Amino acid sequence: MNVDLTGARWFKASRSQGGADCVEVAFLAEGHVGIRDSKNPTGPSLVFTPSEWDAFAVGVNDGKFNRA
Repeated sequence: MNVDLTGARWFKASRSQGGADCVEVAFLAEGHVGIRDSKNPTGPSLVFTPSEWDAFAVGVNDGKFNRA
């Protein structure tokens, strides 16, 4: 998927507590969501479709990505 990120408005989660090791999120056109590493803002980004982002958010809330 090729999405233009030039005008994206990136932000960190409110729980990041100002640390440098965070991900940043941008809500994009057509409901897409971009994420990137805050330490490397000019580096690669991931872009999720709306349904992919919803599935990811549900997984996070359900603890599916917790380390055991």
